[in-house]
Amino acid sequence: MSGFVEKPEPVEVPGLVHIHTGKVRDLYRNEAGDLVMVASDRMSAYDWVLPTEIPDKGRVLTQLSLWWFEKLIDLVPNHVISTDLPAGAPADWAGRTLICRSLRMIPVECVARGYLTGSGLAEYEESRTVCGLALPEGLMDGSELPAPIFTPATKAAVGDHDENVPYEEVARQTGAETAALLRRTTLDVYGRARDIARDRGIILADTKFEFGFDGERLVIADEVLTPDSSRFWPAATWEPGRPQPSYDKQYVRDWLTSPASGWDRKSEQPPPPLPQEIVDATRAKYLEAYERLTGLSWQ
Repeated sequence: MSGFVEKPEPVEVPGLVHIHTGKVRDLYRNEAGDLVMVASDRMSAYDWVLPTEIPDKGRVLTQLSLWWFEKLIDLVPNHVISTDLPAGAPADWAGRTLICRSLRMIPVECVARGYLTGSGLAEYEESRTVCGLALPEGLMDGSELPAPIFTPATKAAVGDHDENVPYEEVARQTGAETAALLRRTTLDVYGRARDIARDRGIILADTKFEFGFDGERLVIADEVLTPDSSRFWPAATWEPGRPQPSYDKQYVRDWLTSPASGWDRKSEQPPPPLPQEIVDATRAKYLEAYERLTGLSWQ
């Protein structure tokens, strides 16, 4: 069992129809038929949406995505129409709300990996492959790959794991032409972002994107290159052969699996609330990622 520890009630706003509550984002549709995407401060870990929020997290995700969208616009268009606050929306929505084009979404998580870790490492240790792609011997946790690879996954519901799938499965689901376009665009965007991050002393180990079609045009959607969708590592401390410190929910994961939490990950019991020091440390990591990548001070 997993999912929401406490599922929030959607906010009612005149002229908006609530259509989905995700792990982090709430989706509405306005009277023009556009999507209104609101990034909350919710935190998920180990397939649970936790009962404790991380202040400013949703704003960091939104503002960082907007910064990256500008850096990528010559490679792929994005779904953002406006950042204006809808009439009647609560003040707390400011800075965390995007008005977006309604796209024909592709049900594939488009993952690019430049380094070996996570589920890719687990598969490599068993078969020397990731998503069926053969890799050389001798790699370890944190190793840089000979070249970035496209390792797609199926998009899971709240409380379920995304599942890695071979490229051939994406081609079967979407058609060969769309699959090739997804792979090419994913790797192009990863390459651009990897170089930008590297110039700022950060390694982009892997990341995932979501795409949809606006007519016949491929458009990047949702969030991009945030600590929720990417593994960012400080380059100065990178050392293959061990887990790397990262700019994400590492403090949350470490505490939940420590004796201090009293929580058994394998049980069906929901995780407990986070202590304030874990909340503060996690918030600081998200802000540090934003400031280091953009060169801007958090407002």
